[in-house]
Amino acid sequence: MNFVVIGKDKAGSGARLRHRPAHLDFIAAHQAPVIYAGPLLDGGKMVGSIFVFEVPDRAALDAHLAGDPYFAEGIFESVEIYESRWMVPEREPGFLAAEAARARAAT
Repeated sequence: MNFVVIGKDKAGSGARLRHRPAHLDFIAAHQAPVIYAGPLLDGGKMVGSIFVFEVPDRAALDAHLAGDPYFAEGIFESVEIYESRWMVPEREPGFLAAEAARARAAT
């Protein structure tokens, strides 16, 4: 399953910078489930993080997040988690055309 995780920093806390080295060490050692991750930027300033994971289920995601210092140390004011599906780029040739045909048939 794919999950998108969006964490918005607590304003003015400085927690991101304090925990960033440990977070980066954790991510470097646990990259396998991460499809994409990086900071959310506002005018070049880090204000949060976005992660896209591929894990077996929500329990696996929760276990991964529990080990990440950004989540364990509570640097985020809010965290949003959504299930998602990988669409682009196509993992299988013809997937998007088949999805478009299914969408046309459903209307």
